[in-house]
Amino acid sequence: MAKSKFNKKTIEDINVKGKRVLLRCDLNVPINDGKISDDQRIIASVPTIKYLATHGARVVICSHLGKPEKRQDIAPVCKALSKACKLPIKFIGSDRVVDDKVVKEVNALKDGQVAMLQNTRWRDEESKNEDSFSKELASLADVFVNDAFGTCHRAHSSTYGVSKFVPVSVGGYLIKAELDKLCNYIDNPKRPFVTILGGSKIADKLKVIDNALDRSDVVIIGGGMSYTFLKGFGYETGKSLVDESKIEYCMQMVEKAKKLGKELILPVDCVAADHFPQPLTDPTIETKTFDLHHLDKNYGSYDAGPETIKNMLKYMVKAKTILWNGPVGLFENQKFAIGTYCIAKEMSLLKDTVTIVGGGDSASAVNQFKLADKMTHVSTGGGATLEFLKGEPLPGIECLTDK
Repeated sequence: MAKSKFNKKTIEDINVKGKRVLLRCDLNVPINDGKISDDQRIIASVPTIKYLATHGARVVICSHLGKPEKRQDIAPVCKALSKACKLPIKFIGSDRVVDDKVVKEVNALKDGQVAMLQNTRWRDEESKNEDSFSKELASLADVFVNDAFGTCHRAHSSTYGVSKFVPVSVGGYLIKAELDKLCNYIDNPKRPFVTILGGSKIADKLKVIDNALDRSDVVIIGGGMSYTFLKGFGYETGKSLVDESKIEYCMQMVEKAKKLGKELILPVDCVAADHFPQPLTDPTIETKTFDLHHLDKNYGSYDAGPETIKNMLKYMVKAKTILWNGPVGLFENQKFAIGTYCIAKEMSLLKDTVTIVGGGDSASAVNQFKLADKMTHVSTGGGATLEFLKGEPLPGIECLTDK
């Protein structure tokens, strides 16, 4: 995990007037039935775009959208971004993302004008970080600005490769704010410091748990990943998610917590069903609450039970810093959303506590519950925040010019 504040150059450290600035944003927003259902990432990109435009840069925005095989058109996002910025943004979409026509249109931009390229994932070379595409993107720029924190863990052409072929690469406001806040809150937390880790896959959180035990006073484990721990203690886990290959690791973490004198808290009861909801939001699914000493082997756990919630809140109310990464149930279904909602609601009420929501599904949950504005910080990163919490270097940050 990072030990210091953001030490890379930012847009404020260079003169952008008259320069062609390739700005990588993270505009990978969910679109359902043609409508953007969560515009958090669009709103987060606005300050950097407005700064560059008002300081006379010739701004060229790029981003990915959706899975590569879907080839989603990013034009609707451009329209929404233009509205959010209150600036005209010219869409210069091409199937090739960059071609002679695009180069001509970018070179014709005047100071303060803003344009946007087609979805970078329309090019197969993007995710392979091939120099050919990186060079094409670099041909549009005198300066590269990365402000896509949510993609910083990926070494792709538009997040990393392009930096090799432009004279200077700097960070935008969003990246600086994310890293300053995450570093500050996590390296110098007010104590007690409580970390809540949920989500389904234990494999994604191995290093996160390890780091959390080093830094936190209390680590609360919930969601699907908790059942690998419980299986290690010999509990019946029924149809709940268990990763047999990680049981030994979980037991090592239990021992580590004891040695460090840290509290590692696991669920004591659950809300379960005899099958996974299909569709996920199925309102008719029947649920039962079980004490985890007596879980029916024909049932799987899909939410924290009332005693588990009570136990979590007991630690949360005493905390001065709470970092939360990962829901503790299938919050997309109302019948399994109570545990996740209670964590979000309690965090929103703790006025003297630093409350950090670590991106991904946790951020989606607080947005769904309309509680995001009550948190100290809601990270825009999913995988990037996770890699940061593991202590892994982020390629999209490493490639920027040092101060």
